[in-house]
Amino acid sequence: MKISFNKLAQGARSQLAKFLPGAAKEKKGYEILRDGALNKSTAFTQKERERHGLEGLLPHAIDTPEEEQARVLEHLKRKNSNIERYIYLSGLQDRNEQLFYATAIQHVEQIMPLIYTPTVGQACKEFAYNFRNPRGLYITPDHKGKIRQILDNWPEEDVRVTVMTDGQRILGLGDLGANGMGIPIGKLALYTICGGLDPARCLPIMFDIGTNNEALRNDPLYLGYPHPRLEGKAYDELMEELVTALKDKYPKIMIQFEDFLTPNAYKLLNTYRERTTCFNDDIQGTAAVALAGLYTTTRVTGVPLKDQRIMFLGAGSAATGIADLLVKAMQEEGLTKDEARARITLVDVKGLITEARTDLDASKSPFAHDNPDMNFVEAIKYVKPTTLIGATGVAGTFTQEVVETMSSQNERPIIFALSNPTDHAECTAEQAYQWSKGKALFASGSPFAPVEFEGQTFKPAQANNAYIFPGLGLGAVLSEASIITDEMFLASARTVAAMVTPEDLASGSLFPPLRDIREVSLRIAQSVIGVAHEQQVAGVPKKANLRSFIERKMYNPIANESSIKPLFNNGLSAKTL
Repeated sequence: MKISFNKLAQGARSQLAKFLPGAAKEKKGYEILRDGALNKSTAFTQKERERHGLEGLLPHAIDTPEEEQARVLEHLKRKNSNIERYIYLSGLQDRNEQLFYATAIQHVEQIMPLIYTPTVGQACKEFAYNFRNPRGLYITPDHKGKIRQILDNWPEEDVRVTVMTDGQRILGLGDLGANGMGIPIGKLALYTICGGLDPARCLPIMFDIGTNNEALRNDPLYLGYPHPRLEGKAYDELMEELVTALKDKYPKIMIQFEDFLTPNAYKLLNTYRERTTCFNDDIQGTAAVALAGLYTTTRVTGVPLKDQRIMFLGAGSAATGIADLLVKAMQEEGLTKDEARARITLVDVKGLITEARTDLDASKSPFAHDNPDMNFVEAIKYVKPTTLIGATGVAGTFTQEVVETMSSQNERPIIFALSNPTDHAECTAEQAYQWSKGKALFASGSPFAPVEFEGQTFKPAQANNAYIFPGLGLGAVLSEASIITDEMFLASARTVAAMVTPEDLASGSLFPPLRDIREVSLRIAQSVIGVAHEQQVAGVPKKANLRSFIERKMYNPIANESSIKPLFNNGLSAKTL
């Protein structure tokens, strides 16, 4: 039976193989309506209702995709809080996956803040209380020795991307244990919405090795492994077993490490980055999106990146990851590594990072300079940075004095308040513009509403990692890259910055509009695939028409004439993307 489509999700759920020729049984009627991957609810056509035993099980009306999405938006409007909207959308994802993704793609500026930052922070804190249907895999110390066997419990046979966390450093909220599963779930939804990764190829993993949050362990409703965190050799051995099992089960998988505490974040990245296709989004994704914003500011200030003086408040994995990538970017512009590092200053909770400090780990020590010890404001006056980047997780640390000092020393001070969720931002957009008298070039990790100041409307764009990781992941997956390189992140940052228009800059936006996020991801994928071939880490030959190739591979749930029966276009099979 031939089915014509306008746009179709490329690839299909392996469980839909039951519809392929030779399958023993095809789902019918009520079974279809209870399968979130198949259910289209009121959008089933009359022919589909007749063909699949759905007559009488649905109301008379047959909705268009636009009508279905309007109903979803109306539901969201009637909810009283964003956490209620998050719960509703999670339920929609479970029962009607096509509609969930179609709505999110078409209304990304409205939906993204509800399914990820800032709402995902509260969702994680309340994860155990709002738990409905399981999604993803939970690996605990009790599974040692049988993780490969447990992976066989996952229904998909061709996973290409996993996001995993151990829940120890969720956003700026600290150790949330297994409640942190909301992060991998949310990130992988963004892989599909923003980057076009087929949801069937995505696997959320909670590396649940306990929590040191005693309140969680004592909570009778907590769903995680109720013990203090596994540490040291036992931690490393369990992770090694998990990574080895993943590579055995899914040889082409890309692993994204997410929200690990800084020591483990760097240890895991350094252990596996040359052995498998992996990256740490907090270290490398955050670095690339911050670099993209800084590339954009040079078009306003006229000062090239290599001539910037950049100060960080906060020296965790996000800050040091940005600093490391900045060094590489400055080297591309002609500086030596030492010259680049000399232009970067870090301030942590104990003060300025100086050579006199004896408590510095390997990620901070390259940025220790021969400076006197001083507090944050004194350091700004002494170093005279052109750029201030906040990665503290502490609200209000960019005070009026800080912003005014930056403004007195720079015609256009660059102020990035990157901590999230929103109530953890170092300063608000309104504060940045008011205290700088409209001079600031501002970006934040969480979204802020437009700001009116002296007759001008500023529309600050969010420095959201979603500008980077979905496109980078798409490119890595489609090129079957053996490793993820720093050059891929540099190329991604340049791609994002190049898409910012003069109109965006005039409104204060340092990033493209979120509504263009899938185009951003497509272009990043092109860049990443190009780098993969240049560095000879691609696992497939070059494509003649790369953009067309990527477009065909990107998942899109919207179709003029859709059907529950899968179609493997362009020679695809259930085993390939």
